Amino acid sequence: MFGSLGFTELILILFIVLIIFGAGKLPQLGEGIGKAIKGFKKSVHEADVIEAEAQAQAQQAEPVQAQAIAPPPATPMATQTVEQPVAAAPPAARAQA
Repeated sequence: MFGSLGFTELILILFIVLIIFGAGKLPQLGEGIGKAIKGFKKSVHEADVIEAEAQAQAQQAEPVQAQAIAPPPATPMATQTVEQPVAAAPPAARAQA
């Protein structure tokens, strides 16, 4: 029935529950467990819906972000200038400056 639990084991478990909680509390206990299961199923379903909506919004926003953030145009290596450190200038160059 439930894996390794047989009919006899289930009857024994139900009997122990009846002794612990009493006959008056069993309907309230069943109602509480039913509400808990229903709430759990509802939250799992809502989480799936929220996750699906988030993925849809991310897919819609992805092309917009790709257009908004464009990489800078590449410059050819030949046109790039590299500044070299200036060594001590000759005395003639210092006088003109």
